Amino acid sequence: MYCVKPIAGLPEFADGDDLPAILARRLAQGDPGLQAGDILVVTQKIVSKAEGRMVDPAAVTPSADARALAADVGKDPALVELVLRESSAVVRRAPNILITRHKLGHVMANAGIDASNIGSAHGGHVLLLPEDPDASAARIASACKAATGLGVAVIISDSFGRPWRVGTVNVAIGISGLPAVLDQRGEPDRDGRTMQVTQIAFADSVAAAAGLAMGEGAEGLPACIVRGLSWQSEAQTIGAALRPKNEDLFR
Repeated sequence: MYCVKPIAGLPEFADGDDLPAILARRLAQGDPGLQAGDILVVTQKIVSKAEGRMVDPAAVTPSADARALAADVGKDPALVELVLRESSAVVRRAPNILITRHKLGHVMANAGIDASNIGSAHGGHVLLLPEDPDASAARIASACKAATGLGVAVIISDSFGRPWRVGTVNVAIGISGLPAVLDQRGEPDRDGRTMQVTQIAFADSVAAAAGLAMGEGAEGLPACIVRGLSWQSEAQTIGAALRPKNEDLFR
């Protein structure tokens, strides 16, 4: 039986804070501490804050392309300029909707740029995704191992909307020490039939479970431990969870 244990008492993070060391010290103190096999889930927000990914759109000069696209979708031209800088392609556009393929490979709204829960001192600012979430997760895992002597898998999570469904759900955008996908193709189901297409979005599922505990509003719980899960597959990068462009039927 697995459980989700929020990590309370974390500070408001800012540019330059040593997030891996702060998380490691907090977990070394206990409650919930660390146990072998734990997965530490950390929100993208605090990673981006600590890594200096805060931007003031007022300081951004929109390009002609950004101004034209902003007029199409009804968004601030400076925000659209930031979205374009963070993206490799515009996937869909509609009034008040801008879906892009982020440079990291994720297809998401506004290239993951967000203004919620970034601290009252930064009104008007927005937060970009970490430059390398897998590397961010690895640094956190390394700090936790140094502080506690225990290996820990780490997920950097963010909330995504989903095609054909209402609402957002937490998914993994960076991982360390665990598989992104559990491939069960070729294995038998309980009736002995060989599974042909079953691949479990393991890291996303863990992130979604953690998201229920951490919340999306004023909860102030940006990290938690997911305890009691096990897996046999080798660790991967988050790239293993991204569908190749040639398999994307809805581009």
